[in-house]
Amino acid sequence: MNLAPGDRLAPQPWMVAPETRAVLAALGAGGAELRFVGGCVRDAVLGRPIGDVDIATPEPPDLVMARLAEAGLKAIPTGIDHGTVTAVANGHPFEITTLRRDVETYGRHARIAFTDDWREDAARRDLTFNALSCTPAGVLFDYFGGLKDLAEGRVRFVGDARRRIAEDRLRLLRFFRFLAWYGRAGPDPEGLAAAIEAAPELHQLSGERIQAEMLKLLAAPDPVPVLELMAQGGVLGHALPADVRLERLAAIVAIERLAGLAPDPVCRLGALLAPDPEGAERVAERWRLSNADRDRLIAIAAPEPILRPDMPPHPQRLCLYRLGPLRWMDRVLVSWAEALAQSPAGEAGAWLDLLRLPERWRPPELPVKGRDLLRLGLKPGPEVGALMVELEAWWIDQDFAPDRQACLDWVAERVRPPRP
Repeated sequence: MNLAPGDRLAPQPWMVAPETRAVLAALGAGGAELRFVGGCVRDAVLGRPIGDVDIATPEPPDLVMARLAEAGLKAIPTGIDHGTVTAVANGHPFEITTLRRDVETYGRHARIAFTDDWREDAARRDLTFNALSCTPAGVLFDYFGGLKDLAEGRVRFVGDARRRIAEDRLRLLRFFRFLAWYGRAGPDPEGLAAAIEAAPELHQLSGERIQAEMLKLLAAPDPVPVLELMAQGGVLGHALPADVRLERLAAIVAIERLAGLAPDPVCRLGALLAPDPEGAERVAERWRLSNADRDRLIAIAAPEPILRPDMPPHPQRLCLYRLGPLRWMDRVLVSWAEALAQSPAGEAGAWLDLLRLPERWRPPELPVKGRDLLRLGLKPGPEVGALMVELEAWWIDQDFAPDRQACLDWVAERVRPPRP
């Protein structure tokens, strides 16, 4: 990476996509200067895949709405009081923000004023490389040394770190999240000191915002060094109300690489937490996880079942049948990580075979339903449910082999009147 302010980014597919051009044409109809800002510029400079495309303009949001409407594009006033409008073109959202400056800040909120000064707008952003901008032609603007910081792998606040965090407490978690993804040079001392100092105030943040930042941190290629840094500075305990096992998370990261698995933040969170369902429930409640993620996290934290490669085939299939493929993989990964944390000389090939059991054997469904028993003459009621439980136990004991007819024959034999 040898770019400097004033250099041009090579044309990017997202910059010249038809939907991007449609939004730019609409916003530029009055001759206003437009720039791409934030993460799309940062990641394009690094050659990484980009997520959202954000655009800034000096024109006020009501005029932005009008220009989009005139061009036949959908305009959503997502944060119009703070200058943010979402444009939708060909199903793709673009966040359009009017240049602004902070008049007064209140933690997560600020009283702002619109401006036409690009540097003043960049000065209110959190990190130097997030303050980068570029024109539709790719000309780069860098007011605070973000390009140099990107090149050196340095995560640094714009201006005074304490002031940036005081403006928005979420920024201390963003500091660690970006450190995990971009920080090859180690933590910036000023930023780290400011984050540690402000950590006790994380209780002011909503659980959803903590969840979003921490799951993005956990999705980094290797989040362990940054989490260790947070633990040493007393930050992690303010974000994560439970005991942690960093060595087990390190093992999960190594296993994912060995198995060719993409990082799974929820599974990684389960590996990070000590095996304690109550602790997992506290985290799920504080972070306001979805019901599905909450249940999954608590299942990972449960002490059983403990899966091992030396399990006989039938117990393996029984656990997979009971758990389902996703929970099976979670339990194998956590069991493997626990074993690896205790003894690095594990049998990787056998663990991989255990992990990949769902690829070789798909859990079947019991081939008989309750309504089939009614057709055999049973009356609705508890007897049917009890017989279904017995049938399933027999079917499982036969290693899931009996087909529908065999199951019906078993039921018929059970309900047949005794011979005189």
